[in-house]
Amino acid sequence: MKLIELSSVRGEFIKLEDYLNTLESILRNWASLPVLIDNNNVVVDNLDVYNALWAMGVRLIPVTTSRDELSMRISLNELGVYDDLTQVNPRIYNDVIELVKRDIPTPMVKLKSLSTKNTRVWAKLEWYHPFSLSIKDRIAWYMLTNALERGLIKGGLIYEATSTNTGLGLVGMANYYGLKTRIYLPSTAQKCVDYVFKAMGADVVRLPAEFTTELLNQVVNDAIRDNATVLNQFENDLNFIAHLKYTAKEIDYQLLTKGIKPSSIISGVGTSGHLSALSLYFKSKYGDVKVYGVQPRKGSIIPGIRRLETGMKWIHMVKVDKLIDVSLEEAFQAILHVSRNDGLLVGLSAGAVIYATRELIENNEIEGDVVIIVPDHGIKYIELLEYLVEKCVETPAEYTERLGEPHQQIQ
Repeated sequence: MKLIELSSVRGEFIKLEDYLNTLESILRNWASLPVLIDNNNVVVDNLDVYNALWAMGVRLIPVTTSRDELSMRISLNELGVYDDLTQVNPRIYNDVIELVKRDIPTPMVKLKSLSTKNTRVWAKLEWYHPFSLSIKDRIAWYMLTNALERGLIKGGLIYEATSTNTGLGLVGMANYYGLKTRIYLPSTAQKCVDYVFKAMGADVVRLPAEFTTELLNQVVNDAIRDNATVLNQFENDLNFIAHLKYTAKEIDYQLLTKGIKPSSIISGVGTSGHLSALSLYFKSKYGDVKVYGVQPRKGSIIPGIRRLETGMKWIHMVKVDKLIDVSLEEAFQAILHVSRNDGLLVGLSAGAVIYATRELIENNEIEGDVVIIVPDHGIKYIELLEYLVEKCVETPAEYTERLGEPHQQIQ
C-alpha cells in the first residue's frame, strides 16, 4: 500500500447516498481504508472510499494493487485532510475563482453578547466571500466549477432559482467564465435585488411564488426550451459536499487550534445543505455533538430560511436533534441585541439563529462551546432594516401582509 495524490487517481463519481455510510465511518474512525487501483491509477474496488475521500478534500489517498491490503486503515491526518487550511496564505490571487477557493477559512469570533459563564458562542462569519457576501458563494463556486470540469454547461446559459445569494454567487462567477445567467426570483425576495442582478448583466424573472422551490418546474422547462443548464442548488449533491469539504472542516480545524471540541452546532434551514453537512461531519467524528436547525415560525417569512415541510433533500439523510421556530420579529430582536453589544450587523437568518441560541441557553439546553452559522451581513436587507431605525413605512407584520397570505404548506 502507498499514499499518492488524490488528483492522480481516476474513479467514477457515484451518488452521495451510495457512500454516505462510508463517509460516516471514515469520520468516526478518523481513518480510511485504501482503494484498489489498476496499473493506470483507475479505481477498481472501494469506489465508495474514493468518493468519500474526494468529498472530504484530502490531498493524499491510500491505494494498493493487492486485495490483501484492503483492510488496513490510514489516519486522515496522514492523508493531509487539513492541508488546504494550514498553508501560509498571503491573500494574493491570480483570479476571482482562486479568491473564492483559497481565501479560507472564514473568520470565527466569540460573541460577548451571547456567551455566559458556562457557554461560549462562536460565530462563523460567512459574509467573508466576494460575490454574494454570503455562505452561498461556496456552493455556487463548487457547482459551477464542477459542471465546467465535467463538460455539463450547455449553450453558455445558466438558469437558477434563488432568493438572492446563490444567484449573486453564480452571476459573479459566470461573468468571469463568459457565461450568461438568468435568475428566477420569488415575490418574497427584496425588490432592490432585481437592480443588483441587472447591474451585473443577468436576466431577471420574478414570479408570483412565496418559496424559491416553487419556481423549479418553470426554470427547468425554460432551460430545456433554451438549451440552458440548471445547476439546481436544491437537489445538487455538490451543495452538501461543498459544506462537508470546506465549511465543516474549517470549523473543526479552527476549533482544534484552540483545543476546543464543539458541544453544539446551530444553523438555519434553507436548502439544508450546510446544516446537513455539519451534522454528518461533527456527529460522525465526535458522536455527542448536538445539532439544531432553525426555521421560520408558521406564517412568518425570514429571507434565507424556510420550513422543513416546504421540501428539502439532505436533512432527511442525517440526524438533527431539534428544529426551532423563530418569527421575523424575534429575528429582528436578535439582530438588535448582537449589533448593539458586539457591533456586528448580521443578516435576518442569522438573527433567527441567534434568537434560537439565546432561547436554548436560557432554557439550559446547551452549554460549552457552541458554534452558530452567520450566513451573511445585515446591510443587504436594508429594505427591512429600516424598521430597526424606526423609519420604515412598514412593520414586520405589514411586510408579511404585503406579501399576501402564506401559501398552504406542503405536507
